[in-house]
Amino acid sequence: MTDKSFNMDDMPLRRGHFRVVAVASMGQLTGAALATLVGIILPMLQIVRNPSLSSLAQGLVGCTSLVGIMIGAMVFGAWSDRKGYLVFFRLCPLLVLAASLLVFFTADLPWLVTGLFLMGLGIGGEYSLDSDYISEIMPRRWKLMMVGVAKASSSLGNILVAAACFFLLREWHDPHTWNRLVLLISLLAVIMLLTRIRFAQSPGWLIAHGCPAEAERAVKYFLGPDVEIGEIVRRPAKKDRPKVGWRDLLRGGNGKKVIFTGIPWACEGLGVYGIGVFMPVLIMALGLESASETPFLRIIDSVKLTTYINFFILPGFILGLLLVNRWYHVRTQTWGFLLCAAGLAVLYAAYMLHLPVWIAVVGFMAFELFLNAGPHLMTFILPPQIYSVAERGAGAGLAAAFGKLGAVAGVLFIPLLLEWGGAGLVLLVTVGVHLLGALVTFVFGRAVLPRRRERPEPRRD
Repeated sequence: MTDKSFNMDDMPLRRGHFRVVAVASMGQLTGAALATLVGIILPMLQIVRNPSLSSLAQGLVGCTSLVGIMIGAMVFGAWSDRKGYLVFFRLCPLLVLAASLLVFFTADLPWLVTGLFLMGLGIGGEYSLDSDYISEIMPRRWKLMMVGVAKASSSLGNILVAAACFFLLREWHDPHTWNRLVLLISLLAVIMLLTRIRFAQSPGWLIAHGCPAEAERAVKYFLGPDVEIGEIVRRPAKKDRPKVGWRDLLRGGNGKKVIFTGIPWACEGLGVYGIGVFMPVLIMALGLESASETPFLRIIDSVKLTTYINFFILPGFILGLLLVNRWYHVRTQTWGFLLCAAGLAVLYAAYMLHLPVWIAVVGFMAFELFLNAGPHLMTFILPPQIYSVAERGAGAGLAAAFGKLGAVAGVLFIPLLLEWGGAGLVLLVTVGVHLLGALVTFVFGRAVLPRRRERPEPRRD
C-alpha cells in the first residue's frame, strides 16, 4: 500500500460516502412519505365515497402498504442474497413507480389497495438493502452514525409530502383529486431510480460469493482509485458461514434478546405508523384544526398542522444522532419512551380539560421529538449490537418483524379505537404502549447490552 492509498476502514469521509448514504436513504424517505400520504388520502376518500369507509375499512386500507413492506423485506431480502443487491436496488423503485401510476390512472379504492400493497413491496425491498450498502462502505468510526442518518432521512419524507399536499390541496380545492397526490410518490421513485442507474454491486455481497477482485473494484468505484478494501475481504464466504434461523434465536437463553429488541420495536411502531398515518384524522378528532365550514377545509387545516408537527421529527433524529455515541443506548431508548408518553399525557390533558390549542400542539410536538430521538432511532440500531455476526441477520430480521407487526396493529386499530372511545382512548392506549416499551427496555436492556460492551457494526434493517 503506497503513502497515497487509504484503507476504507479508517479513511476520512469523502464525497463517495455521502453519495452512498444519500442514494441508499431514498427508500427510508419514500416509505415515510407514503405513510404520510395515506393518512391524508383516507379522510378525502370518506368525502368522495358514499357510504363512508367504515373504521375497519380505514384501518385495513391504512395498513396495506405496511403488510407489503413486511413481505417485500423478506422476499427481496432473500432474493438479493442469491441474485445480488444491485438488480433489486434498481427494481424496487421501478415497482414503486409502476404501482403509484396504477393508482393515479385508476383512481378507485380496489386499485388503491393493490397499488399500496405493491408500493409497500418495493419499499420493503429497499429496507432490506439500504443499511447493508451504507455499513459496508463507511469507515469503521462512522458506520453507526451513518446508518442512523439513513433512518433520520425518513423525516424528510414526512415533512416534504405533508407540506406539498397542503399547498396542492389548497390550490385544487377538490377532494376528488386525491389520486393526483400519489404522483408525489411517483416523483420520488423516479429520483430514486435515476440515482441508481450508475451504481455498483455491494462489496459485501461479492465477498460473500467468492469475488474479492470484483469487490475491490466496487470499493474503488464508490470511493476512488486510491482506496483499498478493508476488513470485509476477510469475511468467510456465505457457504462457509453457519446458518442461523429465527428458531435458533429462542434457544440457549436468548429469549431476553428477542424480548429486548422485539417488544420495544413493536411499541415504537404504534407511535411512528399508527399515530403517524392517522395524524390528520386524529387532529380533526381532537378539534385542533381551525373551525371550518366544510369537511374538505377541515382536512386542509389538519394537513397544515400535520406539517408543523412533522417538522419536529427531524430535530428529534438530530438529537438522537448527537447522543448516539455519548449516551448509553438503553438509557436513551428508555427516556425516549417515557418522554413520548409525557408528551401524549399533556395532549390528553389539554383535550379533556379544554386547554388552549397551543398546549395540545406542544404535547404533540414533544411526542414526535422524543419518539424520533429515542425509540424510533434506537430500535433500528440496537439489534446489530447484541447479536453475533453469525446470528445478526436473523436477529435483526426478527426484531424488524416485531416492529412491523406493531405498526400494522396500530394502523389497523386506531380507527376502531376512535370509534369505540374517541381521541381520548387512542391517546390513553398509546401512552400505555409507550410505557410498556420503557419498562421492557429498562428491565432487559442492562442484562442484554451492558453499558461498556463494545458495539459491533450495524448490518440490516
